[in-house]
Amino acid sequence: MRGREGGRERRAEISVAGPARTRLDQPRTARPGLISLPAYDPEAFGKLSERIARFLGTGRFIVWMTVVIIIWVAWNTLLPENVRFDSYPFIFLTLVLSLQASYAAPLILLAQNRQDNRDRVNMEQDRARSDRNIADTEYLTREVAALRHGLGEVATRDFIRSELQSLLKEIEDRREPSETL
Repeated sequence: MRGREGGRERRAEISVAGPARTRLDQPRTARPGLISLPAYDPEAFGKLSERIARFLGTGRFIVWMTVVIIIWVAWNTLLPENVRFDSYPFIFLTLVLSLQASYAAPLILLAQNRQDNRDRVNMEQDRARSDRNIADTEYLTREVAALRHGLGEVATRDFIRSELQSLLKEIEDRREPSETL
């Protein structure tokens, strides 16, 4: 029993000594005992990745990329041999395009993840607003029903008019037999 308690105490000490994470859905920035990487601001990096992803999704990027590829191919096919830097199979061009794609894909995914997080927060806010609207509507419905119920017990103008007409009719009916006598 003491060995177990000692183990629990040691585990508690380790968890207290380690860096405390405020959110469990985000990876730790530093691990104890390993080489620590340089720190960076994830928010600034996320904003930069969104800007790059937005640029990669435009027609302007496609036009610029097409212009660069055309110049690259023209340079390496039309100019003399001594100034060419990438011969016909254009292996260096393939490498550059692969490198661009290998960086673009994670940046686009990071931007999509950030957008998903914003969408999730907006959806939660919309759901809370919708719940409040439903509660307000139910409250107003109960209030209107209570007012209708209360008005049902109050004599309205139409009710009084119909009662007076029926009373006047009864009075006239009573007068007629007495007049005939």
